Amino acid sequence: MRGSPQNPILPLDHLALRGADEADALVLREGVLSYRELRSRVSRLAAWLAHEAPEKGARVATWASKGELTCLMPLAAARAGLVHVPINPLLKHAQVAHILANSGAVLLMGTPARLKGLQDGDVPAGCRLVEEPEVLAGAAALGRDMEPSTADPDDLAAILYTSGSTGRPKGVMLSHANMWLGADSVADYLGLASDDRTLAVLPLSFDYGQNQLLSTWYAGGCVVPLDYLMPRDVMKAVERHAITTLAAVPPLWVQVCELDWPVETAARLRRLTNSGGALTVDLVSRMRALFPQARIFAMYGLTEAFRSTYLDPALIDTHPTSMGMAIPHAEVLVINDMGKVSEDGQEGELVHCGPLVAQGYWQDPQRTAERYRPAPEASRYGGIAVWSGDRVRRDADGLLYFVGRRDAMIKSAGNRISPQEIEEAALATGLVAEAVALGVPDERLGQAVHLVVRAAPGISDIEEELPRKLMQELPNFMQPKVIHWRDAMPVGPNGKIDRTGLQAELVA
Repeated sequence: MRGSPQNPILPLDHLALRGADEADALVLREGVLSYRELRSRVSRLAAWLAHEAPEKGARVATWASKGELTCLMPLAAARAGLVHVPINPLLKHAQVAHILANSGAVLLMGTPARLKGLQDGDVPAGCRLVEEPEVLAGAAALGRDMEPSTADPDDLAAILYTSGSTGRPKGVMLSHANMWLGADSVADYLGLASDDRTLAVLPLSFDYGQNQLLSTWYAGGCVVPLDYLMPRDVMKAVERHAITTLAAVPPLWVQVCELDWPVETAARLRRLTNSGGALTVDLVSRMRALFPQARIFAMYGLTEAFRSTYLDPALIDTHPTSMGMAIPHAEVLVINDMGKVSEDGQEGELVHCGPLVAQGYWQDPQRTAERYRPAPEASRYGGIAVWSGDRVRRDADGLLYFVGRRDAMIKSAGNRISPQEIEEAALATGLVAEAVALGVPDERLGQAVHLVVRAAPGISDIEEELPRKLMQELPNFMQPKVIHWRDAMPVGPNGKIDRTGLQAELVA
């Protein structure tokens, strides 16, 4: 895959080369890095990585809060010819163990406290643990620079793990081109510029979170990473760092809009972006009232193809529930059950075609074949497309509207959660004989996790013990909001638990 001479596709690490030497590139707790310093740090870290993991294409994982390591790794690993595997810092040891084993990572770099929390058997034999301070000190001590990469844009650059509706998290394979064009696309339609300052509040292990870095650097702007504890921390950071761009998911927007923002602080924001769930009409109204100068971008995406659509901010008031149209470098089709483009107003499956389509799931040809299939005949790109499983409709103006989700995946607070993973954790406690995890509509979360269980016989104090056990094994965003106890599970005609009936009962 090659770009045009006017807009070439380059190896991902070349993003560090785009900003002016003395312009701010990254604001860390330890100080501010200019683009000149960013280039130097990326070069040194890449050289250290190549020294520690000399095999090209080896997977190197990070499990740490936002800081120098997690911010530089997407570029440094790409320059070293390695594949970055960022792990959500909220995950617990069992999820980390799965990602390490599945990816075949040879290094896990993380904060000391997190690495100490791993248990026997969590780390594969071929994987070495290195604490974050040791990594940064080692890169400085080695004192070696590494020239910008000459990798083919189609080479694998990262694996991002995302939960599906069934099974363990699966690794989405992203090439240099996928991530470069994603940065180009977002910087384009958001209108990012070199004087923009992005507050990166979303996890860098997510495609939407990582793009906060990449699109801002593509535009030559500055990134301010923030691990916030309270929504008020976000407001304070906007004022302290003169933030112009803020990306969030709906539950955070709800909390942000509940704050009493000083007029001068709110006026700093030029653009607000949303993904990971739909904005409600009421929430759009509150955002518009609180941030009248800001442009609001409603977006839809899936990790398998990065981002698919965005709504022009000029239409947010008149079409607040629309997903908008395809972003630059994406082709989005609505395909009916006959494999043809749906008529206006007719429901169909959203199919994403073009160069943003990822390379499939790491070491999972079966699930890759289910989601990544030949593009519809109507596609101008052809090749392989992502068949999303999401049902949408297109109006006469070409605007798309979300109808429903084909699978049972739970989407809570912007997180995609596998019901099976929660069920397996509940069963592993030995306290329950059967378990079903479901997503129930929730005003603040989008969907809340509800867990329906049948107790294992002969165990006392189970209602107090199960939540405690789940808290030890699952990250906070996977914790059930409500646990429903049943003497027996409903069974359907096929002999399986009637999930549809349970869902209807909980929603009623």
